[in-house]
Amino acid sequence: MNLKPFLIAAALGLSAALAGCASMGPARIFSSDYGAVKDAGYQLPSIPISQVPRQYHRQIVPFETKEKPGTIIVDTREKFLYFVMEDGKAMRYGIGVGREGFEWAGTARIAMKREWPTWTPPRAMIGRQPELAKWAQGMPPGISNPLGARALYLFNKGGDTGYRLHGTPEWKSIGRAMSSGCIRLINQDIIDLYNRAEVGAKVIVKR
Repeated sequence: MNLKPFLIAAALGLSAALAGCASMGPARIFSSDYGAVKDAGYQLPSIPISQVPRQYHRQIVPFETKEKPGTIIVDTREKFLYFVMEDGKAMRYGIGVGREGFEWAGTARIAMKREWPTWTPPRAMIGRQPELAKWAQGMPPGISNPLGARALYLFNKGGDTGYRLHGTPEWKSIGRAMSSGCIRLINQDIIDLYNRAEVGAKVIVKR
């Protein structure tokens, strides 16, 4: 009996099986997309992404949910934001979340989107940090602005929640709980999310 054709077929079958297993992982991880970016006249610096834990790099992951594509789901415990896509997948971003005492959870909608937004510290924040009083009428857009390159404004039935999905120049805060309640992303990531998310999109924030 000539075993050669059988062994070749078996080898091909094994290769196909292994290829199928490999395809079950993330479709793509975007670790190379954190270079310097010139955007609307502003120069965003590159991010030393190798210093950010790999799980917080932007990537496409399997994600089962009953929510429709375009929905944003924020997992504050795991420090991930998911943008729901077709075919059981989601674009996943690493995030920074509110520190103890400043957490927020609930369901809202994106009411507005702003490129290079002005930041106005809430009155309560100025009370805690009087040095911010100089920005009571708004801090101009820029590289050091706490809202970063983009902001998505969350409203619910009661109106403005005061919470935002926004960029941050503080890339070291990704994966940590240290904000005043808003959800922050690396600037290169918030630009990507801004381009995907639509006004009116549902946002679910889970603790």
